[in-house]
Amino acid sequence: MHVQETGCGRRTIQCTDAHHSLQTANAARAARPGVDVPCSASQHRADIVSPVPVSDLQTVPDHATIAYQPPAPLDDAERLARARAFADDLQRRRTVRDYAPTPVPREVIAECLRAAGAAPSGANQQPWRFVAVQDAETKRRIREAAEAEEREFYARRAPEEWLDALAPLGTDAHKPFLDTAPWLIAIFYERFGLDADGNKVKRYYPHESVGLATGLLIAALHRAGLATLTHTPSPMGFLGDILGRPKNEMAYLLLVVGHAAPDCRVPDIQRLPLEAYASFV
Repeated sequence: MHVQETGCGRRTIQCTDAHHSLQTANAARAARPGVDVPCSASQHRADIVSPVPVSDLQTVPDHATIAYQPPAPLDDAERLARARAFADDLQRRRTVRDYAPTPVPREVIAECLRAAGAAPSGANQQPWRFVAVQDAETKRRIREAAEAEEREFYARRAPEEWLDALAPLGTDAHKPFLDTAPWLIAIFYERFGLDADGNKVKRYYPHESVGLATGLLIAALHRAGLATLTHTPSPMGFLGDILGRPKNEMAYLLLVVGHAAPDCRVPDIQRLPLEAYASFV
């Protein structure tokens, strides 16, 4: 990006030629201060910045960048229609506990995971790790371990008020969906990274980052016509053991994925209206 001082602010010229380096542009501007140095008309897209204080404008970065590729342009009516259709579709999403054994192609799961990988993350460290489980024996082992933890939870660990909150949902320690659903996606977060020499590398906001990726994954699976269930047995250390994950990874959530059973029913509960959880200032 080239920046030129003008009387009302700065004129920025975005370079789209991948072979034109920032170092070359910076050197040229240093040799001719106050003069913009373009490559050629075919290599740049010029944007005139609205008059704003010079201090509020981004200067030439000192790190590698590429040209931003914005979404296809829409008018406000189409933008609203798309936003409303997406919101309406997600409002139909429900947590499902009764699954049909109908197979789901691996390619569908892979594409939904690819969508999840587009989530933002702290310092772009992308600390999410997904393990998609289709193998029947592995699912059986996960169910056995999860139900053992759930029996402890319902019998001893959960306080009475927690059990009261769960009562309208009809949950208990019995988790047949862990066997029946065609896919389980175990989601892990990196507590810390490891460099090439095995040294620990700090991870920034790993919980928040993996939460964002998980939200995108659930939305992508719903968009693909699949049902999901977020399962969080506590503790979940058995997932790392069964799936052979490294010690720097911690289990975050177990996502059950598949087709709802033909006779599936869900709890009669209501979502909050928009005005109950959102405000505009």
